[in-house]
Amino acid sequence: MSQGSITFLPVKPHILSKRDRIIADIRALLPPSLVITDERELVPFETDAFIAYRRLPLAVVLPQTTEQVSELMAYCQANDIPVVPRGAGTSLCGGAIPQEDAIVIGLSKMSKILEIDLENRTATVQAGVTNLNISNAVASDRMFYAPDPSSQLACTIGGNIGMNSGGAHCLKYGVTTNNLLGLKMVMFDGTIVEFGGKALDTDGYDLLGIICGSEGQLGIVTEATVRLIASPEGTRPVLFGFDTSEQAGSCVAGIIASGIIPVAIEFMDKQAIEICEAFAHAGYPMDVGALLIVEVEGSEAEMDAMLEQIIEIARAHAVKVVRESQSATEAALIWKGRKSAFGATGRIADYICMDGTVPLGQLSTVLKKTSEIIDRLGLRVANVFHAGDGNMHPLILYNINDPEDAQRAEEAGNEILKLCVDVGGCLTGEHGVGIEKRDLMSHQFSAIDLKQQMAVRKAFDPSWILNPSKVFPLDGRDIA
Repeated sequence: MSQGSITFLPVKPHILSKRDRIIADIRALLPPSLVITDERELVPFETDAFIAYRRLPLAVVLPQTTEQVSELMAYCQANDIPVVPRGAGTSLCGGAIPQEDAIVIGLSKMSKILEIDLENRTATVQAGVTNLNISNAVASDRMFYAPDPSSQLACTIGGNIGMNSGGAHCLKYGVTTNNLLGLKMVMFDGTIVEFGGKALDTDGYDLLGIICGSEGQLGIVTEATVRLIASPEGTRPVLFGFDTSEQAGSCVAGIIASGIIPVAIEFMDKQAIEICEAFAHAGYPMDVGALLIVEVEGSEAEMDAMLEQIIEIARAHAVKVVRESQSATEAALIWKGRKSAFGATGRIADYICMDGTVPLGQLSTVLKKTSEIIDRLGLRVANVFHAGDGNMHPLILYNINDPEDAQRAEEAGNEILKLCVDVGGCLTGEHGVGIEKRDLMSHQFSAIDLKQQMAVRKAFDPSWILNPSKVFPLDGRDIA
């Protein structure tokens, strides 16, 4: 992507001229070891997984408690200093990229599991706890935390709440908002608030629903209470190979239309199959044009009955290969290949990972038109995504050091996202808007729609100091 194609809000010279005073003030608020100001040490925080854009922040602060976050926010609000919340930096849309006059508040040191309540099936954790660590903490009690992004080894609950992240098993268990029961959050002025709790529902407005997916613009989440789910009796992933992506896409629509809800339906096209097999040696069939990973769970009898129906539907869509996993080791390899897709692709090329969602009945059409867009612009694409809920992740391969190639990749990504909207879908399923899709928001929403969304944002943060360059187009913002 071209370095100059995305702009940030203007840097405020009067803040930059006071940098030394600001740093001194922050060091007076927190132990100096929690404040990073050296330019070399700031480099790891200049970008996130959306690596095409980089900005060194004014400083990075790594608080250990909610109270420290509160003090920081009160100070930043009083001094009109922008703040960028940051979890593990795995955002794929530029959601955690700072500005030069901003302070990054990183929550990585807030990584304690505060309570496991098996009776109520909840876990209360600090925002820096990773998804996988929650599941690991309750595995011996045959429980787990359902959302499982590919980055679940690293991504944190705070970041998941910010982007309403999902993962391969969201088809049955839902995304973050479906598994979030309560949270503690620091407002723009340092006020500490709590919403929800251990109950399945609470009185009043659904403020949890507004905050989850708000990309750190309404407050900084420091703690969360999440739902724990009992582990199933058994699970079984099955590989379905097709000659074409269109056949695989039609099969997905057929499975869902039948009323069957597997745990997961994942899609990989030929390019993705080859990339992932070379990395993980998962045993994927190499003589197919597209692959579905369909996982079912339950007792042996339940899984057999469900798979019988799914195989019948697959045959109606000209399935070429049906291969059931025969052991836990084989099942783990199947998922290793899928969850390694992004990293494995990075071994062979630079890429942009798009994130659009489409109605299931439009999957085949969108896959075909995506190929046409990529071919017309002389690029390559690896399609790997959560097919069960229509959440597409085309990985557009390009050379980041070639400005023309990068520009074509950006153009292709924009066309694909607009296509998703035009067929009745939306710009993002789980990665968020961030910087990447900010200027496409007006393609999905009218000016009136955007004005209403900005009014909600401004109600939480009147000064627009929280993650200010993200989500909404810079033109037409109500920041007065």
